[in-house]
Amino acid sequence: MHSNSTTIKTSSDGVWQGDNPLNYAFPLLIVQTTLVLFVSRFLAFLLKPLRQPKVIAEIIGGILLGPSALGRNKQFVHLVFPSWSTPILESVASIGLLFFLFLVGLELDLSSIRRSGKRAFTIALAGISLPFLFGAGITFLLRKAIHGEDIVGYGQLLLFMGVALSITAFPVLARILAELKLLTTQVGETAMAAAAFNDVAAWILLAPTVAISGGGHKSPLVFIWILISSFAFVTFMLFLIRPIMNWVARKCSSEHDFVNEAYICLTLVGVMVSGFMTDLIGIHAIFGAFVFGLTIPKGGDFAGRVIKRIEDFVSGLLLPLYFASSGLKTDVAKIYGAEAWGLLVLVISTACAGKILGTFVVAMLCMIPVRDSLALGVLMNTKGLVELIVLNIGKEKKVLNDEIFAILVLMALFTTFMTTPTVMAIYKPLRGIYSQTNRRLQRQLPLTKNSQDELRVLACVHGPENVTSLINLVESIRNPKRSPLKLYVMHLVELTDRSSSIMMAQRARKNGFPFINRFCRGATPDQIAAAFEAYGQVNRVNIRHSIAISALSTMQEDICHVAQEKRVAMIILPFHKLWRGEGEEAMENVNNGWRMVNQSVLKRAPCSVAVFVDRGFGGGLKQEAEPSSPTLKRVCILFFGGSDDREALELGGRMTEHPAVSLTILRFLEKAQDEILKQSHSSSSTVPINDEREKEMDETTMAIWRCDQSVKYEEKVVDNITEEVLKLGQSSEYELVIVGKGQFSRSMGAELPANQIEHAELGPIGNILASSDCGIVPSVLVIQLDKPNADKTAMSRMVQDKQVTTIDASITNNEPSV
Repeated sequence: MHSNSTTIKTSSDGVWQGDNPLNYAFPLLIVQTTLVLFVSRFLAFLLKPLRQPKVIAEIIGGILLGPSALGRNKQFVHLVFPSWSTPILESVASIGLLFFLFLVGLELDLSSIRRSGKRAFTIALAGISLPFLFGAGITFLLRKAIHGEDIVGYGQLLLFMGVALSITAFPVLARILAELKLLTTQVGETAMAAAAFNDVAAWILLAPTVAISGGGHKSPLVFIWILISSFAFVTFMLFLIRPIMNWVARKCSSEHDFVNEAYICLTLVGVMVSGFMTDLIGIHAIFGAFVFGLTIPKGGDFAGRVIKRIEDFVSGLLLPLYFASSGLKTDVAKIYGAEAWGLLVLVISTACAGKILGTFVVAMLCMIPVRDSLALGVLMNTKGLVELIVLNIGKEKKVLNDEIFAILVLMALFTTFMTTPTVMAIYKPLRGIYSQTNRRLQRQLPLTKNSQDELRVLACVHGPENVTSLINLVESIRNPKRSPLKLYVMHLVELTDRSSSIMMAQRARKNGFPFINRFCRGATPDQIAAAFEAYGQVNRVNIRHSIAISALSTMQEDICHVAQEKRVAMIILPFHKLWRGEGEEAMENVNNGWRMVNQSVLKRAPCSVAVFVDRGFGGGLKQEAEPSSPTLKRVCILFFGGSDDREALELGGRMTEHPAVSLTILRFLEKAQDEILKQSHSSSSTVPINDEREKEMDETTMAIWRCDQSVKYEEKVVDNITEEVLKLGQSSEYELVIVGKGQFSRSMGAELPANQIEHAELGPIGNILASSDCGIVPSVLVIQLDKPNADKTAMSRMVQDKQVTTIDASITNNEPSV
């Protein structure tokens, strides 16, 4: 075939020289890409409250840009999507598709499929067989009812219809299960294993389907050669290329800090060469990329590093172009008349009935409960990108015409859209129910037979940057003479649409919540787990490590669930800002979503909560340190009164016997406190923490600490609390300041700044000490024992009180002036 010459150029000379950039290939591609990304992201934002996967927004966005909506305007089509630009757009989109299918193969762990057992295999077989049989019947009807399909061979159309109806989108299903926290429940694990079987079977079926429908060859010998070549290719990849990739993965393991770029480049070239080989054989290029993804070892760091390099570029930029190119081929207007819409309803009903009914019946025979079996059937009915790939290949091979292509695209869209709301209605595991009685350091719950009077603490980390300071904090409260410490370390990871987070979620979650795992010898833990494990072995601390992978909106459920399940007395949360060193930009906001997580845990936690504002509390505590040692840590507890401050003292009590900690208790008193109490006691705008009972408990606690020779006790009578706290924070006298979140009387609250409330969830004193622009030096630990009774905490009440003091109190509050 001779190629035709074209006058299309890559780039223009600019508008000042009379060129229209949209008449040139590269500027037009930029405009098309920008438009596609904008539409798909905007639709994803609109569909987010419905918890729909991103693929739904991308499919709808492609349809809207095509002849079904905006494409009906001929001027828009000629301007933005002219016919000459279609091969360019599809070529770029195909590169994205090639690498996305490589990522799909990378996600798919064949060893986990083998371990999943006969039940998942049986369910997958039923989920493929029954829709395929239903597809045979509906294919006969569609060939008669749709004009032009009768010229297509029955066998070709049957294979495409059977694959289209029986396929389950493994990547989309993984994201739906992760979003619903079902990824490793019994339902989720069975669905993932069955979908993996289904995915492999779909590709096995698709290869001969493409071979039969391609090229118009009538000789069966050609088809046989294609099948033999395909089998040889898969054998070559699994038995020769796979060991080579295992060697490459070992070279790029965590033991080697530096990863040679040549190995990453080799992998990317391998994707393209594999795609070229399968295209050369006569099956689609994406088949080669998928098989090459299967050869990458799943257990080490190499797979994660490859994904990290390419997934955002592929999934975020290139893949939406494939949906756009598919949408440009989808014309819903081709479904015209009652008969055509009736066929659409019939196809959707057949697809749902075959998949859901087949899965449900076999699941029931496997002794799975009715509700779980029904949810499993709906989950297995999930379609998505893989379905769209099959349909596009069918249209490219002239097996599917415009009408049947539009019907099947809408079928895939509907079945995927219905999955999330239907599963939420059928199957929703119990969660979010926590004890109303706070566990605390002051009063432990009744001990179990094997608890041995141990202190249980749940420490959360965002990343390696939190580890050193947190280990030092834990070491400072370790007091084996009072009670042994059992530490649960939870690595918090945000769940996103990225493949790497889904892979981590599959490995790290159990029963819908984080998997608590004691690392065994010989294992290869990550950097965070290794650091804590080493600390636990040296200091004989019982360490349990877990990874919680959730959307930030539901992360608090994982944290509170583990706190409830493990009966911990305190949760330690990292602050949402990260200390970067001295200077004006010392505190960097990591992610404001983590602040929302902290706020939710503070409201719902079944135990005491400590928020750790770290400013480099990492000098290395040592058990054998002497009091005069330069590594001595100077810790100060600020006491104003109330249950939160008493809980802070209880935590400090565990530090007193540590030889590397010097503890100071600083109690703040007001002038004429008794008169102030009498005047403000009747005020309803603050929580009355300084009533007689609380005051008595405070005095009893202070009497004990005054007599303790192991701590330095001081009392300060202050005029201005803010100035005193800032003065203490700006000095280098202490390395850690512990303070209760606290509630205050009206007079104390009026002294605090109302116009500088930056972190209300830390309470008034914690807010001052966590400030990023006041030159605060020490790290801060803010303790909360009592949950806030309402969304408006004492901090917001103090804002009102501060505002009230600027106006006549007798007019504003209808109360006598103080």
